Amino acid sequence: MQSHSSLRTPLSRVRGLGSAKSGTGHFWLQRMTAVSNLVLTLIFLGIVISLAGKPYPAALAILSHPLVAILMLLFVVSGCVHMRIGMQVIIEDYVHGEGAKIAAVMANTFFAIAIGAACAYAVLKLSFGG
Repeated sequence: MQSHSSLRTPLSRVRGLGSAKSGTGHFWLQRMTAVSNLVLTLIFLGIVISLAGKPYPAALAILSHPLVAILMLLFVVSGCVHMRIGMQVIIEDYVHGEGAKIAAVMANTFFAIAIGAACAYAVLKLSFGG
């Protein structure tokens, strides 16, 4: 039996979407990546500061350590996911044409994937002795 006090439209009930679509999931993912970014950024800064003034072979030795590489990859993934969601919220709020909004969200997703892939490639190349 369906409640008549629902704020959802009939079409959104069929699609399984509320008025904000996946807003709650994005809200929590944005908060989770913000917290992980806080911790991972501190770790990233610690690693970068420890590399200051070191010769290339010493820096490569630190960056190729498996734990450091994993932390750097987590930093990249968390940062890119956070960036994509944040920009998507801005696009959804300020781009009013439906076609332009869809194109901008798609471009935002592809951009985040490209940046993440480039960063992951760099970390993996260093990690495996690049």
